[in-house]
Amino acid sequence: MKVYTNLEDFKGVKNPVVTTGTFDGVHLGHQKIISRLKDVAREEKGETVLLTFSPHPRMVLFPDDNELKLLNTLPEKIELLDKYGVDHLIIYPFTKEFSRLTSIEFVRNILVNSIQTKRLVIGYNHHFGRNREGSFEHLKEYGPLYGFEVEEIPAKDIDHIQISSTKIRNALLIGDVKTATDYLGHTYTLTGTVVTGKKLGRTIGYPTANIQVKDQYKLIPGDGVYAVRIKHKNVFYGGMLNIGNNPTVEGKGKSIEVNIFDFDKVIYGDEATIYFVERLRDEVKFNNLEELKEQLAKDKLESLTKFKSLA
Repeated sequence: MKVYTNLEDFKGVKNPVVTTGTFDGVHLGHQKIISRLKDVAREEKGETVLLTFSPHPRMVLFPDDNELKLLNTLPEKIELLDKYGVDHLIIYPFTKEFSRLTSIEFVRNILVNSIQTKRLVIGYNHHFGRNREGSFEHLKEYGPLYGFEVEEIPAKDIDHIQISSTKIRNALLIGDVKTATDYLGHTYTLTGTVVTGKKLGRTIGYPTANIQVKDQYKLIPGDGVYAVRIKHKNVFYGGMLNIGNNPTVEGKGKSIEVNIFDFDKVIYGDEATIYFVERLRDEVKFNNLEELKEQLAKDKLESLTKFKSLA
């Protein structure tokens, strides 16, 4: 997949078949659109083009909205779109000035003059342009005017899946990573840097790596203990992870700590990616470290059982 951060670099693409949107999560509904995009590109003997925006429009339009949480960082989104077979990804800088473009200006300036769209495929109830004024009906009017065809994925093809990025976010916020995985069509991930912690885990036989997530908008699943897989330097390991305040040891502030099974390397400063398999339980305050240690042994056993069921 070719990635463009400057629209002027997008040239010489044969019969561009285009879709556009934020595609946060690249969930099953998004995958349906991408699948149709690929089918149309084969019909047209063309190439697939996905136009998305960075930063997320809400960050620009509502900069004081601290409630916004995204399913994907930009690198994660790029990786997923590549995985699902998009030929060309255009990441257009979203600014307040860009947000003021009318629907016809967006079509004329971006889709027609810059991308030279041959066919446009959009999801049901797609809106675009200033104040989201543009709709499928507008696109049907603009198509003959500017020489492109437009296709809307029918509501029945999307609605039966009943998936939205909002539903996935809500599932993750209560720790329901199993439902999130079902809706996404892939495992939810977090990537961060391993930083120094209190090093208390090693004193009870369960050393942990503290993960610091850089992107403040990345959604962190709800507090609790999870069975996870960890990718470090392109090697996968099993593990269990705690999100919360570590009440048994009077932790201060929320942390993300992962115990990696059969692993004894020092990895401070390294990047690691967490793949959420299933939530095991709530975070609990135990009476003493011995009780915590006994529970961690049960958590490890349950995690290993979860991994076997995936095999």
